[in-house]
Amino acid sequence: MDETSASFHPAFEQSHSSIKKPSKTVYFMRQELNQILNVYGKMVAACEWHDYAIDHLDDMAIFSIHRRASEMPLYRIIKEPALAGKQGMWRILGMNNQILKRGRDLKTMLKYFDRRLFKSVN
Repeated sequence: MDETSASFHPAFEQSHSSIKKPSKTVYFMRQELNQILNVYGKMVAACEWHDYAIDHLDDMAIFSIHRRASEMPLYRIIKEPALAGKQGMWRILGMNNQILKRGRDLKTMLKYFDRRLFKSVN
């Protein structure tokens, strides 16, 4: 290909500079999902939770936990990489969208549910 081809032509660059590049969708990594599903499995065994949903959006990934499939989520575990340098990319939201826990380390964040597990065993 020579330098006069369309991809090197200044007019081509200007006319196609307005094309929107695809956004990068946020996903849970395998290790993250394994940690979340480990806690989820314990709570299912304790008959506390019965359903979940996973959403992958442009700016965040959400793991929603439901008592029943027809209800609003009890908890949402959210991964938002844009906040990694600020408050941490992980947060747990309750039913009323209140932030229950926020941080940088998922494993530490998931310890929030240990208290719930012990309450259901007693």
